[in-house]
Amino acid sequence: MLTIDEVVHTGEGGLLGIAVHPDFTRNPFVYVYYTYRNGTDLANKVVRFRMQGNNLLDEKLIIDGIPGASIHDGGRIKFGPDGFLYITTGDAAISNSAQDKNSLAGKILRLNDDGTIPANNPFPGSPVYSFGHRNPQGLAWDDMGRLWATEHGSQAYDELNLIEPGKNYGWPNIRGDEKAQGLTYPVLHSGTDTWAPTGIAYFEGSLFFAGLRGQSLFEVIVDEKPAFRRHLDRNFGRL
Repeated sequence: MLTIDEVVHTGEGGLLGIAVHPDFTRNPFVYVYYTYRNGTDLANKVVRFRMQGNNLLDEKLIIDGIPGASIHDGGRIKFGPDGFLYITTGDAAISNSAQDKNSLAGKILRLNDDGTIPANNPFPGSPVYSFGHRNPQGLAWDDMGRLWATEHGSQAYDELNLIEPGKNYGWPNIRGDEKAQGLTYPVLHSGTDTWAPTGIAYFEGSLFFAGLRGQSLFEVIVDEKPAFRRHLDRNFGRL
């Protein structure tokens, strides 16, 4: 269908995310998140194509200049029930950038389907929806419309976060059960264990996410005190 020549496959970088427009019949758009080389540096971008038959045409830049590296590139893109496009970005191995609201690294971004910034984003004129993230790689909405994200911790302390607009999720200042004023801590974390969580999905009251190093399918039953279960535990290797 299409070869994107500028995609750079290095470490955790490459072609990382894909999404289709929620009204695909009338707007046959395909969105792609990938790593590219910006001069001597790595960066990430999201582009949009129009699908016609088996071809992807009319490339349009949605957002670029997302810091990249051989690790921590984020890369999940997904349309929410509100019709906006959500994008996860990693800290690109520079942890303090997650706390810099002027940087696109270590964030969850929210855009209109054409790449413009929604008028009701929490920081006026900015695509940043939440910040203080290390390397989030999963997004899902429950049946109440709440946004959940999975995030890789540092060796351990992987996280499941309930995402709210404008909130600071703490990286690199806190992790696990640590608390500090103005910072939001996770609903659930792995402690000294490692999940290495990737994609996440919601189904009939539960969140499911796969674990790379954890080698399991994890289930979190969403209620006031989330219950945690492991499935396929080390039956199939990295999921």
